[in-house]
Amino acid sequence: MARVEELWERLVRAALRRERTGADTLGQPASGIAGNVPSSLANSRNIDSILRAADEIQDEDPNVSRILCEHAYSLAQNLDPNSEGRGVLQFKTGLMSVIKQKLAKREDGSIDRSQDIARLREFYKQFREKNKVDELREDEKKLRESDAFSVNLGELERKTVKRRRVFQTLKVLGMVLEDLTKEVSPEDAERLIPEELKQVMESDAAMTEDLIAYNIIPLDASIMTNAIVLLPEVRAAKSALRYFRGLPKLPVDFPVPATRNADMLDFLQFFFGFQKDNICNQREHIVHLLANEQSRLGIPEEFEPKIDEAAVQKVFLKSLDNYIKWCSYLIISPVWGNLEAVSKEKKILYVSVWFLIWGEAGNIRFLPECLCYIFHHMVRELELNLRQQIAQPADSCKIESGVSFLEKVISPLYEVVAAEANNNDNGRAPHSAWRNYDDFNEYFWSLNCFELSWPWRERSSFFMKPKPRSKNWLSPSGGQGRGKTSFVEHRTFLHLYHSFHRLWIFLFMMFQGLTIIAFNGQFNKKTIIQVLSLGPTFVLMKFFESILDILMMYGAYSTTRRLAVSRIFFRFLWFTAASVFITFLYVKALQEYSNNSTSAIFKIYVFVIAIYAGAQLFFSFLMRIPACHILTNSCDRWSVIRFFKWMHQEHYYVGRGMYERPTDFIKYVLFWLVVLGAKFSFAYFLLIKPLVTPTQTIVKYNNLQYSWHDLVSKNNHNALTVATLWAPVFVIYLLDIHVFYTIISAVVGFLLGARDRLGEIRSLEAVHKLFEKFPAAFMETLLVPVPKRTSGQSPDSEVKKSKFIAAQFSPFWNEIIRNLREEDYINNLEMELLLMPKNSGSLPLVQWPLFLLASKIFMAKDIAVENKDSLDELWERITRDDYMRYAVEECYQTIRLILEEILDDDGRMWVERIYGDIQESISKKSIHVDLQLSKLPLVISRVTALTWILREKETPELQMVAVKAARDLYDVIQHDFLSVNMRGHYETWITLSKARTEGRLFSKLKWPKDAEFRARVKRLHSLLTIKESAANIPINLEARRRLEFFTNSLFMEMPAAKPVREMLSFSVFTPYYSETVLYSMPELLKKNEDGISILFYLQKIFPDEWKNFLSRIGRDENSVELELFDSPNDILELRFWASYRGQTLARTVRGMMYYRKALMLQSYLERGSTGGLDFLIYYFKVTVCLEKIVMYSYHTLAMADVEATLSSNDANDTQGYELSPEARAQADLKFTYVVTCQIYGKQKEEQKPEAADIALLMQQNEALRVAFIDEVETLRDGKVHKEYYSKLVKADISGKDKEIYSIKLPGNPKLGEGKPENQNHAIVFTRGNAVQTIDMNQDNYFEEALKMRNLLEEFHRDHGLHPPTILGVREHVFTGSVSSLALFMSNQETSFVTLGQRVLANPLKVRMHYGHPDVFDRIFHITRGGISKASRVVNISEDIYAGFNTTLRQGNITHHEYIQVGKGRDVGLNQIALFEGKVAGGNGEQVLSRDIYRLGQLFDFFRMLSFYFTTVGFYFCTMLTVLTVYVFLYGKAYLALSGIGEEIDVRANITQNTALSAALNTQFLFQIGVFTAVPMILGVILEQGFLRAVVGFITMQLQLCSVFFTFSLGTRTHYFGRTILHGGARYQATGRGFVVRHIKFSENYRLYSRSHFVKGLEVVLLLVVYLGYGYNKGLAYILLTISSWFMAFSWLFAPYLFNPSGFEWQKTVEDFKDWTNWLFYRGGIGVKGEESWEAWWDEELSHIRTLEGRIMEIILSLRFFIFQYGIVYKLHASGSDTSLTVYGISWAVLAVVIILFKVFTFSQKISVNFQLLLRFIQSLSFMLALAGLAAAVIFTKLSFPDIFASILAFVPTGWGILSIAVACKPLMKQLGLWKSIRSIARLYDAGMGMLIFIPIALFSWLPFVSTFQTRLMFNQAFSRGLEISLILAGDNPNSGL
Repeated sequence: MARVEELWERLVRAALRRERTGADTLGQPASGIAGNVPSSLANSRNIDSILRAADEIQDEDPNVSRILCEHAYSLAQNLDPNSEGRGVLQFKTGLMSVIKQKLAKREDGSIDRSQDIARLREFYKQFREKNKVDELREDEKKLRESDAFSVNLGELERKTVKRRRVFQTLKVLGMVLEDLTKEVSPEDAERLIPEELKQVMESDAAMTEDLIAYNIIPLDASIMTNAIVLLPEVRAAKSALRYFRGLPKLPVDFPVPATRNADMLDFLQFFFGFQKDNICNQREHIVHLLANEQSRLGIPEEFEPKIDEAAVQKVFLKSLDNYIKWCSYLIISPVWGNLEAVSKEKKILYVSVWFLIWGEAGNIRFLPECLCYIFHHMVRELELNLRQQIAQPADSCKIESGVSFLEKVISPLYEVVAAEANNNDNGRAPHSAWRNYDDFNEYFWSLNCFELSWPWRERSSFFMKPKPRSKNWLSPSGGQGRGKTSFVEHRTFLHLYHSFHRLWIFLFMMFQGLTIIAFNGQFNKKTIIQVLSLGPTFVLMKFFESILDILMMYGAYSTTRRLAVSRIFFRFLWFTAASVFITFLYVKALQEYSNNSTSAIFKIYVFVIAIYAGAQLFFSFLMRIPACHILTNSCDRWSVIRFFKWMHQEHYYVGRGMYERPTDFIKYVLFWLVVLGAKFSFAYFLLIKPLVTPTQTIVKYNNLQYSWHDLVSKNNHNALTVATLWAPVFVIYLLDIHVFYTIISAVVGFLLGARDRLGEIRSLEAVHKLFEKFPAAFMETLLVPVPKRTSGQSPDSEVKKSKFIAAQFSPFWNEIIRNLREEDYINNLEMELLLMPKNSGSLPLVQWPLFLLASKIFMAKDIAVENKDSLDELWERITRDDYMRYAVEECYQTIRLILEEILDDDGRMWVERIYGDIQESISKKSIHVDLQLSKLPLVISRVTALTWILREKETPELQMVAVKAARDLYDVIQHDFLSVNMRGHYETWITLSKARTEGRLFSKLKWPKDAEFRARVKRLHSLLTIKESAANIPINLEARRRLEFFTNSLFMEMPAAKPVREMLSFSVFTPYYSETVLYSMPELLKKNEDGISILFYLQKIFPDEWKNFLSRIGRDENSVELELFDSPNDILELRFWASYRGQTLARTVRGMMYYRKALMLQSYLERGSTGGLDFLIYYFKVTVCLEKIVMYSYHTLAMADVEATLSSNDANDTQGYELSPEARAQADLKFTYVVTCQIYGKQKEEQKPEAADIALLMQQNEALRVAFIDEVETLRDGKVHKEYYSKLVKADISGKDKEIYSIKLPGNPKLGEGKPENQNHAIVFTRGNAVQTIDMNQDNYFEEALKMRNLLEEFHRDHGLHPPTILGVREHVFTGSVSSLALFMSNQETSFVTLGQRVLANPLKVRMHYGHPDVFDRIFHITRGGISKASRVVNISEDIYAGFNTTLRQGNITHHEYIQVGKGRDVGLNQIALFEGKVAGGNGEQVLSRDIYRLGQLFDFFRMLSFYFTTVGFYFCTMLTVLTVYVFLYGKAYLALSGIGEEIDVRANITQNTALSAALNTQFLFQIGVFTAVPMILGVILEQGFLRAVVGFITMQLQLCSVFFTFSLGTRTHYFGRTILHGGARYQATGRGFVVRHIKFSENYRLYSRSHFVKGLEVVLLLVVYLGYGYNKGLAYILLTISSWFMAFSWLFAPYLFNPSGFEWQKTVEDFKDWTNWLFYRGGIGVKGEESWEAWWDEELSHIRTLEGRIMEIILSLRFFIFQYGIVYKLHASGSDTSLTVYGISWAVLAVVIILFKVFTFSQKISVNFQLLLRFIQSLSFMLALAGLAAAVIFTKLSFPDIFASILAFVPTGWGILSIAVACKPLMKQLGLWKSIRSIARLYDAGMGMLIFIPIALFSWLPFVSTFQTRLMFNQAFSRGLEISLILAGDNPNSGL
């Protein structure tokens, strides 16, 4: 025990030591015992602050530190005396060890604790005196008011931090002192703490207002030192919450902070029992909303600002819009009755109630209409209480200990939701067996919900919890409970028909009609009669739909509205009767036509069809066409109309009003008419018509000889033969509409992009050429319009106007360039060349960046020297290049200004005379006569020498050299350059000549000391000396791309920018779980199996950025990493540099914080505008009216900005903008960034490095907020219970976490998929009108952040009938340059997020949310269920449901491409496959969802088409592409094995027909990704040019992109199909790392065995059978099967083609050993699939769970038996016998083979004696088998080819048996056959593995194959000069580290 205690003390001491230093040796922030208070003690926030203070004063006074530690220990003991909470015992033990350590350090060894209070009191006084507390504030005030403020920003910040630290420590000391005095008598307490000291302590405590935890607005601060509380709109919003007349008075003992008065939220807290932190959070939230709405109204400032009625009304209507619509839908009156009679205060009160309910609802926030119900009843209850004088708690929220909204209202709901979620068997239970979030919410869509009463009637069936599920595999639906609501997610492919029946009816009817026309050949009466058969087809398909309605609702009848159930059955009866009646009429009509009789029946049939079709078209017209929708609504008063509408379509609370304006409707109708026209033309002429003649021929054939025992076709017109001919064509018919959609949408997207001016600037040359247009474009788009900003200041001259515009543009451009330098994309020289002068001086021209003017002076000089022509011709040659002209003019003017500045009076006279003569020569056009231009180089050399000297600091020596250089310049000009006649100004020249002779001329130069003047000298020197062209600046490709896109976007249409103060506010929201935050040094230096570290890899991938990084931190470019380790700062910089190049949270946070930086810059530069001056004048006014202490605060902050504004003559000086109080206040009011780190609390407790890294990010980004779920253990009834809290923290002044809010949740929030609940718990901490959802693998750029306020204005632009609710944003995939696979994914993703979504948004109007950086209308979404859905499994693709929900609730989703956000994508094949598997599985689950069903039903026909083919239809068409191959090959196998194909081919050459060729070619082109590439190519052409697109496409083909796309086809097909059949979709963690490691063979086999390898080998088997027994040979066979062979080999070998070092011999050998070890390791309990084949096999079968799934697997497995059935009749031994006896004998042989296999694989776990007998039996069996085989060969016609053919027959049969046995796994186990099944399965996997491995091994023998593969995978890297070959070879210079 002593040893353990010693080790613990050592650990604690180390932790405290790290805590004092703040970081470990690698710069990793560490956390000790002070930062790790257990969650169960976290309710007492004082413990942590006391321990931190103890640590702070440890070195100053260990005894006082000991007192604080002991007090913290006593607090912990009081909270949990028995140490039952998690981690409490360890914490107490550690704290006690620290206390013992402190005691041990005392020399006397004894302690008199009775003196502790006195010691603490004296230390308090000493600490105040030592830190000069009284002077701290005064010093800070003086520094703010000093003229040196702008150069002492760092000093100001340091003093502020010091003050905060001191007062924080004083606060803790005072608090402990007060607590200790409570333990003594009052008399002793009075003696120990005199009244004077108490006053001092209170005064010090009052100085800690900025230590009070707050998020954005310090509403509880007594002294308002934060500029945000001084903003008029904030003060107005804050005053709007004050108590108003009519609110009952609060009890006297109700606690209200002394720093403010009670407000209406305090009243609501008392009345309903809301949590304190929920109140604080929503108080700030409501103030924030009101303030931002107020700021947009542009109201003039007042002495006492008041909230405007318009601002309140807008917030009220926006926040309660869903409640108002809910009341309207249920036909009930809102609680306020007449809205016009509701006062402003009441509206704010109602809004407050709503947000307080929402803020504390936890998971119930996913039930928006449930919240409406709660709000409705709570406000009614509130209204009753408002009539009382004294407030009383609400009856609905009363509990034993008081009042609690959470316990009485939310917890009962949560408990039943959680019970249902827990009954889903971790997502494995059928969706129909449990209620999800939607089921609970939709209960509140009918008046039945009022049966729940208020308070809750918990005995209602709604609150009934389900019984546990049954484990019986025959009854998987399991537990019983309340049924589902209005929809049941049954797992079946029939959902595709059920949801999109109009599409399938349309396609089937068109196919039928086209086929009839094709078979008839001409349009006559017979054709018309046959075409009229579409009538029965239509009603039969509608009848089938009505049957599905009944079946799909099974499980929800008991809870669904009776009206809805009635409609389902009524429709069934209606379509049953219609089907019978119309079919009967048509049959009768056909009979009459065949009898050549004309009766009334045919006319009746035509009349009925016409009436039915007319009615359908009429109602479709009324229901679907937007212009007529109002008409249908107005006709609702007619019962007949209501009845037909009710029959036609079910109505829900969502999905109403889903129509668009007529112009939008016409656009997407025209789009689809073009698509459908192309599709049906292709179908008729190339698919259907060519099959007519072959079909008619085959049907006529009789007496065809079958080589097997035919059971179907022989006497049935060769039905199966006809089916094999038509089946692939029909599948392509269903598929090709997607092909035409892809092509036409790509063309439309290309045209739309060209219209939007995308790609106009696609090169550096274009940037150079158009740069002079950028300032004006920037002013027009990204700045507040000029008239507003410069009223009365508009320059008169064009030059002055251009210079003014350039001056406005330059600070933004320069900040962009500086950020590129900080990100290491450019070096210092490039930055200098790219920076733009301020254009604020007296030069009468615009100064452009040096990269435009570089080398222009030298070129102009050469032109001038060589020129022999006139002045006009010389000037014409120079002005051909605008930038050459600008360079010449600037040099000419700048030289004059510099010389006039530095020279004395005589010198200035000389300059004036020289320039006067030159101007005179120019005006006379005699410059060739007056000047010796050949001597111009000599003049330039002297000017260059002078400027070179003037750049340096002044010294006496340099002064002398400068004088000499100036005189040299004088001599050269006077004697060599000038040829003018000096008689005109004789006296001037005589004076100058005399001064020069006497040495007085230029005797003393005025050295440039002003910073701006020195910069001008430096710039002139650069202009005169830079000879190299800057045409390639910047060199870095990413820097080029960003500048090109940004400058191009300036010319695109975007809304005008509002001033920062008037812009919409927004939040950025990033969910995070446990991904990489910041690379640690061990991670960066860790080598993979090839000896490659991440750091080495990054150095090779980004060599220029690595050099720029070394230069930035002051290191030599050739420095190695080892040299960086001597500096912790450099190590930290290195970690950030590497992390900013990966997909890390650090990269995301840096990018998103650019929003704040951009807003601060914009706000700072607007400070000179009217708005900024008004702000300062307003400060002055209110200062007069407020108390002295408030005057001081206002004055301090106002003076800071006054000084910052007026200290410089340059209004565009950006120095210190990040520390401007006003700029920071405006930015914080408009922008919030919340990262929701779900398990951050747990990571902190476990001291994970991720927690320390997140803390570091918070320290570096003061505006960053981190939300997390904290698990707290509490004692209840003697048992430990877990409580869950949603917490928000920020970094405090000491770099630790500071808890802002802690809101208790009703229970564990993770009931669904995890990520949506992670978002949901933290969304209450977001602020603003909008929220941008950002994944943690995304990035942002400063220049794009400047456009955010423009983007937000899109919410107020006209984008259709409905206002925008989601703004789509363009993405740039930044991982495309890593490898060829990364390039494929990047191009594919880019085409979707740009061109694809462009078309979806307009004209198709079906863009959804795809998990991309879209900007949500925040209030719209948080009042309608949030930004995602969370039900387990069915909502696994949680993001897209936000788009579905928005569209169903009358939202509008747009797309905007003038702004972009970076995004990372997976870069390795396995990562890509896992990601695509997740997305495909998610789409499979979407097929089952109610959202897809409702959108498919409620969209008009053409929007439905758009929606289908861009969501689940894409994956279904992908599956059809693969299915085409199977249908074709199985058809060919049937023709080959039955023998019928050869005979028909002899009689009629049916195989060489156009239809089959068209079908196969279409399939092949889709398969290899050609149609996927069309939008990709058009997108590249648009944005990069035709040549780049062609080269890129050819390069991708050479890199085998077709193999990749074909492989991806298999991935999507497998996971999509399997998910719909069996479920099992789950989130796949892809890692998001750098993938250059070799993937082992066994790992690839595990991942792709069932998805690709099995299916690939099946295709190979079919192709071999077709080759062996088919009728097509040679070229015909190759042409027919090439696509199938390509698909098979792609599926089998792509994982190894794209595997680094996949063909390296040594790795191949190691892979084989690893694979065999894995294959034969039997595993056991706890063994993972990565370790054992048996464990992996069990995991692979886990998705087959339901009875329906097992039946489907059995049915699908029957296809494998066709091989044996066909091949046995082809054996020589069979002869011409086609009886079933032959097939029976083959089964007997197969049984013998299985018995032999069982004999030879019998278990070895037996006794020695029996083992001898077993070996004897095995030997005997082997001999008998050989003898039997030899006898069969000798005595029958069995040949050796027959033996191989039998193997070909038995292998698929065995696999079919195995698949059926696996589907019946429980039965096999009961029969005791499971071990045998497993042995056979192992044999099959071993055989499949060997078939794949052997070709890999053979290619590995050839050394050039590995080199070729490396080139293939990393070609893009090679083209950029990278050294991937070194990486893969392991030539690692880090080896010495």
